[in-house]
Amino acid sequence: MLKLFYTPGACSMVPHIALEESGATYARHPIDFATSEQLTPEYRAINPKGQVPALVTDRGVITEIPAMLGYIARSFPEAQLLPWEDPFAFAQAQAFHMHIATTIHVLFRQISRPEYFADGEAAKAALKAKVPEMSDRYFGIIEDRLRDGRLYVHGDGFTLSDTYLFVFASYLRMGDRGDVAKLPFVVAHRDRIRQRPAVERILAVEGLAEAW
Repeated sequence: MLKLFYTPGACSMVPHIALEESGATYARHPIDFATSEQLTPEYRAINPKGQVPALVTDRGVITEIPAMLGYIARSFPEAQLLPWEDPFAFAQAQAFHMHIATTIHVLFRQISRPEYFADGEAAKAALKAKVPEMSDRYFGIIEDRLRDGRLYVHGDGFTLSDTYLFVFASYLRMGDRGDVAKLPFVVAHRDRIRQRPAVERILAVEGLAEAW
């Protein structure tokens, strides 16, 4: 059986929702960052990076969200979560996932983990101060994609790209990482995906149904 290691409200919500959308039978194990459980020898034996998410399969552990989404979609093709049979369309989906992983996700860590990027309070403050500007730029690319009125990232059909965008667009609600007034299509997309039953179930599991 698949087993997901996650932390409520963290980026691990992306594969958490993906597994729920897939119809997979899986187990879940929360990792408590407040007690530094991610740094324990027991968890590092699963994921030496000391991060979430980690997905345990019968062939080993998968880390990194884009890799997990590809694995889940290929493992449960009947759910039609990614266009994996079309090489170009699949590449386009992966490109979207990597855009979030390598730009938006890294950018947001400069607020949550500035010590990973710089030493000294002045340097950390400078990193945080730059985040809103760059967030507007990165999300602006996605806003332009959605501007044609499409319901989902890749057109008229739901994919796991929509799950990825939903989670990271939800972080904009924190108020310190971009101007949501510039992103009406991203916000509308976020609200639309929020209504999906699988999303509702995972928010309830993670204790965030009211907050999100």
